[in-house]
Amino acid sequence: MKLPILGAIAAALVSSAAVADSHNPAVKSGKPVATHVAAKGHNSFTEGQAKGRLEKAGYTDVSKLTKNRNGIWQGTASKGGQQVNIGVDYKGNIILR
Repeated sequence: MKLPILGAIAAALVSSAAVADSHNPAVKSGKPVATHVAAKGHNSFTEGQAKGRLEKAGYTDVSKLTKNRNGIWQGTASKGGQQVNIGVDYKGNIILR
């Protein structure tokens, strides 16, 4: 009798967690996410790793990368023939400015 109730509770918790993650663009994943809101925090990416993340997302001519006081790597890059100001937060999200 208790087992079906516990199973139903566990299933509800797992499904609600999955929905929350799919609607939060700041959740780190293996795939770069482009957003306009940076997640502030200690950034452990090296300059080379940040550049690699941007290149993986299709950006070229990545340059002038510097880490600001909020832990965001900022610089410039090109994509689709346009030069853009860009950043990478500590979660690996790509920030378009």
